[in-house]
Amino acid sequence: MKDHRVTVRFPAKLRQRLKAAAQRSGRRESDLVCGAVERQLAVEDHALPAFEHAKKAGLIGAVRGARRDLSTNPGHFDGFGGS
Repeated sequence: MKDHRVTVRFPAKLRQRLKAAAQRSGRRESDLVCGAVERQLAVEDHALPAFEHAKKAGLIGAVRGARRDLSTNPGHFDGFGGS
């Protein structure tokens, strides 16, 4: 898989902190930035409601041939909840 380059501008103090952290950890600055972006995206993914997770996974609309109004048409609820 080919990596893609993204240009990011940092304020001077943040860049100094990034550079120092890279030196302390023995890792590249780009590795630290990639890790931070991955963690942020994971946090955002966990904050999504279940419907959005299902939509991202391609599960919404996955049933072919089903009626589109099952959850909104009162006619489909006849006898629902009765014993």
